[in-house]
Parts: sequence; C-alpha cells; structure tokens
Amino acid sequence: MSSEQSITFIAQPGGNLSGEIRVPGDKSISHRSIMLGSLSDGTVTITGFLQGEDSLATLKAFKAMGVDIQGPDEKGKIIIHGVGMHGLKPPAEPLDLGNSGTSMRLLTGLLASQGFDITLTGDDSLSSRPMKRVIDPIQQMGAVIEATEKGTAPLHIKSSKNSRLKAIDYVLPMASAQVKSCVLLAGLYAEGRTCVTEPAPTRDHTERMLQGFGYTLDIKKLDDQRSTICLEGGGKLTACDIDVPSDISSAAFFMVGASIADGSDLTLKHVGINPTRIGIINILNLMGADISLSNEQEVGGEPVADIRIRSARLKGIHIPEDQVPLAIDEFPAIAIAAACAEGRTVLTGAEELRVKESDRIQAMVDGLQILGIDCEGTPDGMIINGGTLGSGTVDSLGDHRIAMSFAMAALRASGEITIKDCANVNTSFPDFIQLAQTCGLKVEA
Repeated sequence: MSSEQSITFIAQPGGNLSGEIRVPGDKSISHRSIMLGSLSDGTVTITGFLQGEDSLATLKAFKAMGVDIQGPDEKGKIIIHGVGMHGLKPPAEPLDLGNSGTSMRLLTGLLASQGFDITLTGDDSLSSRPMKRVIDPIQQMGAVIEATEKGTAPLHIKSSKNSRLKAIDYVLPMASAQVKSCVLLAGLYAEGRTCVTEPAPTRDHTERMLQGFGYTLDIKKLDDQRSTICLEGGGKLTACDIDVPSDISSAAFFMVGASIADGSDLTLKHVGINPTRIGIINILNLMGADISLSNEQEVGGEPVADIRIRSARLKGIHIPEDQVPLAIDEFPAIAIAAACAEGRTVLTGAEELRVKESDRIQAMVDGLQILGIDCEGTPDGMIINGGTLGSGTVDSLGDHRIAMSFAMAALRASGEITIKDCANVNTSFPDFIQLAQTCGLKVEA
C-alpha cells in the first residue's frame, strides 16, 4: 500500500485558484456501486468511478469473492457482471481492505450471513480504528464476529448452521452513515423487517442506491433531526447503471482554497450536492463565502451541480451542531478557512473526528499552532482564532485530508509549508497535486 512509501508535499506561499476543474468521483458512491452492483442480477456499468486506493480495495475484495469485474479504464468506467444476492464465493485468503474504514464497516454487515467464514484485515491505521460500533448491532442480529480485545481489526466473521440473521430495530447511539449502512446491508439478508433510527441526518447514499437497484425502503421522518429507515429481508437487486458524481469531500479543499485566496474564481464541475453532504457549503456560506450553484440536475438519483467559488472575506462563527454530521469529513479543510477568517470559530459536537484516519482534531490544532495560529482542541471540537499563517513543517499523520488541507493553507501563508507523510492522499485523490497545480496552487510532491 502507498502508506509504506514516504511522500512529502512542499507548498509555496501565495497565488490563487481559477479556471474550471472536475475533481475525482465520489468515494462513498464508488464503494457502494461496487457492493450493490456485485450483488445485483444482471450487468452494471459504472462511469466516473474513483480510482483511489480505498474504493479500489472494495473492488478487489469483490473480485476475490468471485465477481467478474472489468475495469476501471482511464475514464473510470467499470462493468460488473452481478452474481445475485447469494452468489459470492469464499475468498482464498483474508480480504485486505488497506486504509478503507468504509469498506470494512459496510462489509461487516454485508458478509455476516453469506454462509462462509471470512476475515477482514487492513493497514496499521485501519487496524486501530473502532469497529465495535458495527460489530455490536450485527451480533444482535445473530452474527458471529471476532475482533481484538479493543474491538479492532482483524475481524473474523464466522458462518453458522443457521446463517439467516434476525431483523432488529436499531437506534443509532450516534449519527453515523457507516453504521446505518452496515445494519441495512445486513438487513438485506435478515429474516423480517430491519429498521434503523438515526438521531441526526447522515449521508444517505446507501438508501438512494438501494432504491436505484429496485429495493423497497420505508423512510419516515420523525422530526427535524430523527428518521427511521426500514427494509424487509430476502429481496433482490436489479442491475442498473451508475454515473458517479464528483466528490464534494474532494471539492471541499478547493472551495476553501478559492475562498481564502484573493483574486480566486474557480468552478468545480459536476459535483454531488446530496443534501446529507452539503455541510461544507452551508458552513462556508455562514462564514461569508461567495459560492453559487448552476447546472443543477439529478443523475442516477443523486443531485449534482457546478459550484463556482470566488474569494471572500470570511468571518469566524460558532458552527451549528446540526451541520456537523453533514460535513464530518470536511472539517480539516474548514479548520483552514477558520484560521484565515476574522474572529473566532468554535466547533462542538464533533468527537467523531478523534477516531478518523488520525485524531483530526489534534492533527489540525498541532499543525495550525506550528503555523502560528492561536487555537486549541476540545474533547469534541476546536476553538480557532483567525490570524496570519506563517511557515513551517507539519505532520499529516498519514491522513489524506490533513495533507490536502495544509497544502491549501499555503495560499494565505507568509512562507513555505512542508507537509510530511502524504502518501495516503492516493486513497481518495490520486491526482491531487496535478489538478491543484493546474488551477494555481504552488505545490509539489
């Protein structure tokens, strides 16, 4: 895996972002397109697939379980010959999911009742991330799953004589799209009606794609925040084609960069604007950003648009907690915006950031302090006082989003920023350096 290499980013100060670019395909949708496409009846064509290491780990896993998958070609086109709901075969060896938490958490539900033993492994980073949150509900459904004493990978999923899971009515203890998706995917194979209630909105790509493949879901809004999603086990998935929109999480770095750098005028093409993912737009708008949407349409059940960002004078805000689940992956980039804003930005309700690919709260606070910003971490967030970014060497801790965020910080820095341990940028954004250079960021690997 790329994490074994040593890659350092060097970002020179100044400049701005301009032009039109298209960032890579959405990682969440790319993962799910492989999973559901493989289990469908028929042939599925995927376009715009993200060729990052995380989503390729999912693709390799399903190939290892006997699915005939052709591609991806240079344009991200993939053809999957689905094997149906019960056509997966036991792989010859453990499935190595690299750095991909999405792959491991969703597959834990999907593979819990396939009727064969299977082991899920990953790199050192993935092997330190919490998995009890998905193991617990799936065990309540009757699965047999073994993990380490800390509840981490490797995960050993055991077949049982009665491999049919029992449906449950599960209330998520915290908002998590991955846990929700894990339980729903297990519910496809369960006896009865599986329901998941979430305390706040989270990304709904699994629900949208299941319905796109013809699976019936019952979704009820309980109030402004809570909703319940139910499905009956024992159905089937009917093949359909998928066009993967550009990933708003990857677009976020450029949205922040264009907002903070004087003279910027950048358009990001065909970006997914799923309402459960637009926290980055909402938060930047609250900070005073100049963002406009055009060419809005729906592609394969997912809303997309072109996003134009022009430089603006940002101001510090208290980030509304209802926006936190809608922007959970974008907070490293948002922290850079906060560092360049006038006044204080306060983030609360984001303790999930402590257990991502790195402790993202500590990683951003440490890096910003090195660059001269007055900030501090709290158990569930950050307090950042806007100021002047200096120069220095920061450690991304092998976390792709930390690396790309500090690269964008150079647009407003007074000197060179060196970012260590950047190999895992390949997990979500393999061409980040080249694309960033084309629109004006002075960065090299």
